Amino acid sequence: MALKTTHAAALCAVLLAGGCSFAEDTLFPTSAPAPQAEVGAPPMLGSSSFEAPGVTNGVATGTFVGHKVTGLRSDLTQLQGMLSRHNQSLQAIRTDTVQDSQRFHGTIAAINARLQVGTTPGNPILNQQWNASQGELDRINEDVLKMTRLANEVTNSSALAAYLLESVRAARQLSGAVDEDHRQLRILEDETNRTVVLVERLLTELSDDINRQQAYVANERQNLNMLAVAIKNGQLYSSALSGRGPSAMAPMSYDAPMAAPRAAVGSDAPLVTIRFDRPNVSYESALYTAVKSAMDRRPGASFDVVAVSPAGSTPGGAALGQSSARRNAEQVVRSLTQMGLPASRIRVSQSASASTQTGEVQVFVR
Repeated sequence: MALKTTHAAALCAVLLAGGCSFAEDTLFPTSAPAPQAEVGAPPMLGSSSFEAPGVTNGVATGTFVGHKVTGLRSDLTQLQGMLSRHNQSLQAIRTDTVQDSQRFHGTIAAINARLQVGTTPGNPILNQQWNASQGELDRINEDVLKMTRLANEVTNSSALAAYLLESVRAARQLSGAVDEDHRQLRILEDETNRTVVLVERLLTELSDDINRQQAYVANERQNLNMLAVAIKNGQLYSSALSGRGPSAMAPMSYDAPMAAPRAAVGSDAPLVTIRFDRPNVSYESALYTAVKSAMDRRPGASFDVVAVSPAGSTPGGAALGQSSARRNAEQVVRSLTQMGLPASRIRVSQSASASTQTGEVQVFVR
């Protein structure tokens, strides 16, 4: 395995009758403080206000270029009106996002506080709060979608602003202009250029907000999955194993249906051994603590989940044992992904052993 033998010994699981354990005193001495609830803060939104600089009035000169200037000035006025509407929409979306984030984190904080002091597994009040928090996160996601739609509108305005600036510059090359036409064109070009810069700044800040909020929503969805596991077990986990939400939903894959014996997976002792010798084995807390400790030491660690079945005396008995061990391994993988570990960092295989009388699942670090 990837960890050195001395580390593996410290992480080695210790079998208990019916369940899962590991070298807890080695990993977390009894004097260490208990994990505290972590309530992440939403990312900072941009704070700029994008007010249109205004358009200077002109005087009619009666020339062809003068008529052109009047038309261009009208186009700039319309463009700045669009900019003002974009700015109003942005500020409204930001206000909604802040309010939705505050409600979401208030609900999450209440759940974490209750879990930290201890509660019953599957507490229905916490389940209701969890459902409410999921709805609140959906509203934040809707705010992000509003930002995306606004960004598309601003992109169109940006293209129009660039075209208008080129049109103003081209008008200076037209013949038949008087000095007043050129004076007004210079003013119009300056004001158009300032408008172009403002539109580009708006688009840049809006894009930054979208990127941060999308990453935030994806991470919080992963944290909600882990929180659901904590509510199910009635105890708090300190943090998700990984913030890579999308990859955590990748499908699991087995190696060959019957992989090589355990020694082929790795010569070190398993990080965790879960013995499924009775229904409803409670293993998730010990599994989380062991895997979290391993990832604290090596953030890029991956894990082998090995379904170990008894070497049955008959082909039928062996097949039943393999099927049961496989289901147990799938359950452990689901627990790991719900805790935030990407499925791309989990490899699942199967083995048989004459030394076990019941099915078990072994987790190795690699």
